[in-house]
Amino acid sequence: MGYAYYEITRNGETIEAGYSVETVCEETDCTEQIDRGLAHLCGAQPGGDEYGCGGYYCGQHLYGGIGPAQGLCSRCSQRHDNELVSAEHLPH
Repeated sequence: MGYAYYEITRNGETIEAGYSVETVCEETDCTEQIDRGLAHLCGAQPGGDEYGCGGYYCGQHLYGGIGPAQGLCSRCSQRHDNELVSAEHLPH
């Protein structure tokens, strides 16, 4: 499978994805032109996974992380941080 163009299902809807598919950042009120390639993907899997929502964001709205949780939007990054903090407070 090439990554220039493909279709994915996200939230029950089929959308076009790939680095040849032009779009705008999905952050509210952001109008930055991007593509739906893996470099702009929140999470590791198109369509979403246990870490990211599968949305597409510009570099200003995609945040780093550690391991498989790198490249997350602000909502998923915050959720992941909250899960880490909760896990740290579990009894050992």
